[in-house]
Amino acid sequence: MTDQVSEPSRPDLWLALHSASPVPAPKGKALFRAGEPPTGIYLVEEGEVRLFLETEAKSAPVFDVAGPGSILGLSEAVTGGNYKLTAEPITGARINFVEREAFLRFLYNDHQLCLHIVRLLSADLHSLYVRCRCAPGSGSHQGSSTTVN
Repeated sequence: MTDQVSEPSRPDLWLALHSASPVPAPKGKALFRAGEPPTGIYLVEEGEVRLFLETEAKSAPVFDVAGPGSILGLSEAVTGGNYKLTAEPITGARINFVEREAFLRFLYNDHQLCLHIVRLLSADLHSLYVRCRCAPGSGSHQGSSTTVN
């Protein structure tokens, strides 16, 4: 007999991260910057956060805009690599933060949550692949982009 285990829903994931604490998120003040070591993950509860590559130009090109339900810094928290992008709130954002060490301990103790995180990271990777493949100059002949949920 095979046990069927359901994966946690996003609200269950957020509830599971009980050590999350609110952080100030004033418009334009970076939550983290590209090149910095990861301190933890940021959970966007309300508002939007602009993600971009820092350049010396006054207006850096926006890579993405994260809204409610987004988890920022997940890959870096898991791997220990530096943040790849800079994250700045752009509207009335409410952000919760989980320290990296607490997050890793939680993953170690909750295997279902760990597998859910692997699925989220895999979906992010696939989404990035599709985005790059459909970018102008990529050689792709697709006329529309795909959204992965």
